[in-house]
Amino acid sequence: MHSSEYIDAQTQHIDVLLFDAFSNHCLANTVEPLRAANGFAGRTLYSWRFCTLDGAHVHSSSGLQVAPHCALDAATGDTLYVMPSYGVRALDQWAVVRALRRVAGRYGVIGGFDTGPWLMARAGLLDGSRATIHWDELTAFAEAFPHIDVQRARYVIDGARLTCSGAMAAFDLVLHLISERHGPLLALDVAQLFMSAQAGPARWQAPSRPGRTVSRALAVMQETLEHPLTIPALARRIGCTQKTLEQRMRAVMQATPQAVYHRLRLNHAYQLVADTDLPVSEIAGRCGYDNASAMTRAFRTAFQVTPTGVRQGR
Repeated sequence: MHSSEYIDAQTQHIDVLLFDAFSNHCLANTVEPLRAANGFAGRTLYSWRFCTLDGAHVHSSSGLQVAPHCALDAATGDTLYVMPSYGVRALDQWAVVRALRRVAGRYGVIGGFDTGPWLMARAGLLDGSRATIHWDELTAFAEAFPHIDVQRARYVIDGARLTCSGAMAAFDLVLHLISERHGPLLALDVAQLFMSAQAGPARWQAPSRPGRTVSRALAVMQETLEHPLTIPALARRIGCTQKTLEQRMRAVMQATPQAVYHRLRLNHAYQLVADTDLPVSEIAGRCGYDNASAMTRAFRTAFQVTPTGVRQGR
């Protein structure tokens, strides 16, 4: 949807290794942000495949059947995500360990999602690393693998090893990775699409003063899309000076408050154009524009298409 240049436009190829009883929620929270990032970028920043150990179908914990693209031995890419969920102890077998060891060298990055870190640890892929796991398994994980620095965290990034604690944390981790690879504004687009811009990557959740300021500013921006505040008024609303807001927004988001506010309003307009049949004039009002013409001009500049063009392509 946007034409802006991204930090790294090369496609990243991701394989997701699934096991029976995997979590639908965790899988969706991993791949849906990637799909959204591709959509906003207007190009394939990420591609992904589903793999299983033997190429056979697997079923999620709720019964969803997934036909994999390939068996693990036939897979190779930039990143491998290991994604079991329930019953991971039953998967703690030599065949699984051997398979992970065999393919580990094919990937620059390996991540364990939900209970996936257990299998990574058993395969020796987390030796000497910091890591986390689903918190139901945290104590047992620390006891079973004393050579790993186990942390109670939503996700942990330690070099080329990623671990996260579950489905909600998977969304946070992937959003963070999008932000690091392609910039915080693209991550903001994705977060807003899923109505979680206040959750966002760690850089605007951080307990630092800049992170707190930006988090508060984003929350107020989201609340006032229909009646946008001036930047001085926004700064007063969150309890800082305009200069402080501008400095901290640039540090965290690499953009001015005006640019971020404008982006949020236009993204909201795009969603309303694409997903509803509201008149463009009403959408303009809901997104803080004086009239439909003003919104259409800004819309065309941002997305290289008019609202009418978006609807014609639905």
